[in-house]
Amino acid sequence: MLHQFYPQVPHPYRFELNKDMHIAAAHFIPARSAGKCANIHGHTYVINLTIAGDDLDNTGFLVNFKTLKDVVHKRFDHTLLNEDDQFGSEEEDSADTFPTTEVVARTIWQMVQSELDKKQNKPRCVQVLVRETPTSYVVYRPKEGDFR
Repeated sequence: MLHQFYPQVPHPYRFELNKDMHIAAAHFIPARSAGKCANIHGHTYVINLTIAGDDLDNTGFLVNFKTLKDVVHKRFDHTLLNEDDQFGSEEEDSADTFPTTEVVARTIWQMVQSELDKKQNKPRCVQVLVRETPTSYVVYRPKEGDFR
């Protein structure tokens, strides 16, 4: 069942897979200027990962869907994101680590791509979409220099 149409990312690869998942998590943005978002609150995030590549692995997968779920869902579902090592700082000058939707999207890309880099067929995560509410989402697309 198609839940949603996602922005498409152009790429030169033969294969593209998309993995959707839901994550129930809480967070807060430790900055005075964050308004109500400075208070602990929760979301049911919808996350879409777009993985692309030319070669399949020895099981015929670009990447196993379960691998992607293990990297993201297992780590963040039913957590307070601020308590995760990826989002630890509460100092206002460390806004780059606050668990905003933008930082969450970038962090998920980093984690997923790090796992994909271990695979012999070298798939790439070309887009991460994180929907925080039914009306608000962020798309993270890495630049070519972000890949190893």
